[in-house]
Amino acid sequence: MLIVLDGVGIGELPDAAVYRDQGSNTLVNTARAVGGLELPNLASLGLGNIAPIPGVDPVRLPKGNYGKMAEVSMGKDSTTGHWELMGVITEKEVPTFPDGFPRSLLDTYLRVTGCAGYLGNTTASGTVIIQELGAEHMRTGYPIVYTSADSVFQIAAHEDVVPLDRLYEICQKTRSDVCVGDFAVSRVIARPFVGSPGNFSRTSHRRDYSLTPPKDTLLDLLTRTGKETVGVGKIDDLFAERGISKSTHVKSNSEGIEAIIREIRKMASGLLLANLGDFDTLFGHRNDPQGFAGALREFDRKLPGIMEALGDDALLMITADHGNDPVTPSTDHSREYVPLLAFSRGHQGGNNLGVRTSFADVGKTIADLFGLRNTLAGTSFRNQVC
Repeated sequence: MLIVLDGVGIGELPDAAVYRDQGSNTLVNTARAVGGLELPNLASLGLGNIAPIPGVDPVRLPKGNYGKMAEVSMGKDSTTGHWELMGVITEKEVPTFPDGFPRSLLDTYLRVTGCAGYLGNTTASGTVIIQELGAEHMRTGYPIVYTSADSVFQIAAHEDVVPLDRLYEICQKTRSDVCVGDFAVSRVIARPFVGSPGNFSRTSHRRDYSLTPPKDTLLDLLTRTGKETVGVGKIDDLFAERGISKSTHVKSNSEGIEAIIREIRKMASGLLLANLGDFDTLFGHRNDPQGFAGALREFDRKLPGIMEALGDDALLMITADHGNDPVTPSTDHSREYVPLLAFSRGHQGGNNLGVRTSFADVGKTIADLFGLRNTLAGTSFRNQVC
């Protein structure tokens, strides 16, 4: 079982300056901002042994194995982060559009989707832009198009103006026929919202439409050999619905944790891959360290329930896909190391896994555990966790 705490980084990577992310350290800066984190269950697995996190002390004999991982892939997006976790490195940086999308691209967007017009076309915070343009959107019916520092083409629409099925259709066509070639952004994202002028709010009906992985991921290898792969959260979106036997979308971390426990109890063998996105979506992008800390505490409180659902021969790994420091001025993802915790009831913990040179070490290790012949990127640390 691999749980990805979306956006929970643990310190800037050596190339952070290239991405303007100097000083980013999601866990440590959040802890400092709130006067210390209390995460006793994560601490017992070795979280405080990875880095000095205020309120999360190191323990002498951690139940888990612990370390941190660097990202090799170009960029700092959820898609590239998850792909690398599953053994595929993104060698060419996906395009970003800090000045908005070119007119030629938007002309294609209008032609392909059948939309009569668009609003926005700027780099913006999603919560801010719907307040600024929501009323005009309701008057004209034109979807709001915007991007961020990440490689995304985001389309926001009021659920009463553009029904969800129509919004998803627009996004699917944008993914398949608009954002291609030199404009192949990492994700096209549907951003539905509700409310009235002055009081708009985004809903949980977001959908991500990712690029297709350029080569086989661990998920492809597992399904090809008959192993069950269960995705919880936006996993199927990030892998373009490839390599997933069963998928469960959730509206919150709480719902995601419930789904994780429910699904792991059903599984005899295979891989459960879960993304818990509230850290990133609700708190990192909104520069809300208090909310971020609250979400971490909630996960920590519910972690024993996840661990209790594991069989003696199961392995639980907890990591992240990038950072999203809620304390720095940026409201976007940050180029950071990610924590790595590995726990198995049937095997002793306490091993320092060190600084892994790639997220791909996770996928390589899982492939090794299943005895899969593979050419995935990464270096297995199987012998240190089993």
